[in-house]
Amino acid sequence: MKKREKSSGGGANWMDTYGDMVTLLLCFFVLLYSMSSVDENKWMALVKSFNPDAEPVQVELTGSQGPAIEAHVGMSVEKVDESLATEQQQIDNVIEQLYQALVEYAQNNQQGARIETTRGDGYVFISFDDAVFFAGERYDLLPQGQQILTDICALFDQAADSIDEIRIMGHTAQADPSRPNNVRNDRRLSSNRATIATVFVQTHSKIGGDRILSEGFGQHRPVDSNTSEEGRSHNRRVEIIITGRNLLDGLGSSVEQYYTQREGGTPAADAAQTSPDQ
Repeated sequence: MKKREKSSGGGANWMDTYGDMVTLLLCFFVLLYSMSSVDENKWMALVKSFNPDAEPVQVELTGSQGPAIEAHVGMSVEKVDESLATEQQQIDNVIEQLYQALVEYAQNNQQGARIETTRGDGYVFISFDDAVFFAGERYDLLPQGQQILTDICALFDQAADSIDEIRIMGHTAQADPSRPNNVRNDRRLSSNRATIATVFVQTHSKIGGDRILSEGFGQHRPVDSNTSEEGRSHNRRVEIIITGRNLLDGLGSSVEQYYTQREGGTPAADAAQTSPDQ
């Protein structure tokens, strides 16, 4: 009779499988534990990123809100909504106070400048008589213009945490009503004026450089006729738009929106408007 060959010693291979199973179970329970501490709002946002048809997230917390995220971790969606609404109201109040301070400054400024201030939904619009900032055909900031911007930067600092963006715009007038300005000179002059004012604000305020923009429009956005010197003086101007932070629109800060657009992303509000269900 032929003898049975001895085992090669592989009889304990089942322990390898058992060990793998125990390891996987351990990882699974660790994962469950980690998920138990995830903020509900963030989890809903993650689910929506995988399934666009999921129930929309009511509030989207973004990195731009800084301490606001830490303050809301562990809160229910309803409490987050209420907390953000309260914080947004505080921001709106600060922007309103900034507007009132700018109006008072415009009425009492010692430089004799014509300053127009208006208030919109979430923003403040300031228009300055350009002659106070710059001499004709020049873009070096005059002393009285420097003083005005210094005073206004102090007001910006008081509202710095509530400001999302400051946009500074330069404009020129059409010197000859019957003939457009030289395009190169016109664009360069308005852009340089906006840039000089922007540099001054950035170096004299607490607002970060990533939240201050400059634009030059040349002669192309007049607010008065160019047929008179008075009208042209109105068109030669510098304007500033101060936008307050918006925690409720789901779009993030202006800086975040820039990077979203750069990567080809779609802001949440636009995505909702283009939904196939509508």
